[in-house]
This record gives sequence, structure tokens and C-alpha cells, in this order.
Amino acid sequence: MLALGVLFLIIGGADVRLTPDSPRIHESATVSDSVPVVVSTTMDSTAKLAFTAPVDTPRTRRRAVELSDWYGRRLTIHRYIAYSTVPVFALQWAAGDQLYKKSSGAPAWAKTMHRVGATSLATMFTVNTVTGAWNWWDTRSQSKGRMLRTVHALTMLGADAAFTYAGAKLSNDAETSATKRREHRTVALSAMGVTVVSGLAMKLLNR
Repeated sequence: MLALGVLFLIIGGADVRLTPDSPRIHESATVSDSVPVVVSTTMDSTAKLAFTAPVDTPRTRRRAVELSDWYGRRLTIHRYIAYSTVPVFALQWAAGDQLYKKSSGAPAWAKTMHRVGATSLATMFTVNTVTGAWNWWDTRSQSKGRMLRTVHALTMLGADAAFTYAGAKLSNDAETSATKRREHRTVALSAMGVTVVSGLAMKLLNR
């Protein structure tokens, strides 16, 4: 009886069919058409790094700005004349102070010095206006320091206008009118102050 029971189990086990829901289907190497295939999407570390590595953005090269040899010559002339205006300003202030306080009774040296100083400043500012405006135009495509150069150019044009007004319009009236004399002094000193501040800004900040 025992032998028959074992034989029955062997024969009966041969007829056992595995259904798709059986857990052995997932362990088997053979996949039937009715069982969906699961494809792994896991990447190895090398492929993942290659896929996620950011692409370098190409850098835009700055356009080179060529400046002529004459640019350097004009700049040198411009700087030396600018430095020379400082002692002329001092002499003009000393002579003008005498004229402001004493008018026609001022000493002869003050009258002479004031005229010579005014003529010298007119020449200096004319040369520096030409050289400065020319160099500003040559560097119009250079972005570094452009705002500073532009502000300097505009303030110096304002100083030019102030000196011209003080010399051409107010100087004659200042000899006979205390009000015009005071106005002449205020406009001239203001122009001197703007010139010094603007020049220092270019010297210290234009790097």
C-alpha cells in the first residue's frame, strides 16, 4: 500500500500545471507570452554620470579694443596739462581774492596775474577738451570704465562752460559791480572745484 501511494504521488505530480499567478513563474528563467516582461531601468554608475553631467556653456570672449599710439600720446598730454592747472588755480585764487576785496585798488601784480592766469586756463582747457573728447570717442566700445569716462567728459564740459561765462561775460561787469564780482568769484571757484574732483575721480577710480 505504501508503494502504491508513492507511485500515485509521482504520477499525480507530473500533471501539475503552473498558472501565471504561481510564484514559481517569477523565479523561472522561461517567460511565457502571457506574462509581462519587466525591464530594469537601473543604470550603472558610469552611464548615469555621463547622462546627468551638465554640458559646459561656451564662454563668450570679450572683443579686443585696439587703441592707436596717438591715443597714448594724447592721454599723456591730457594728464600733464591737468596736473598743471592746479598751481594755476592757486594763483588765480590769490589774484582774484585781491581783486574781489579791492576791485580797482588791487595791486598791479594781481591784475596782471589774473589776466595771464585766465588766458593760460583758456588754452589748457581747450587742449584738454580736444584730447579728452578724442580719447573718449576712441574708447567708446570699451565697456570697462565707460561710465566714469563719460561722467568725467560731461563734468569737464560743464567746467568749460562755467569758465567761459565767468571770463567772457562776468569779468568786465565785475570791475564796476559788487554783485557781478561776487557772481564771477562763485562761478570760477565752482568750476575749479568740479575740475579737481572730476580729475581725482579719474586718477583714483579709472583702473
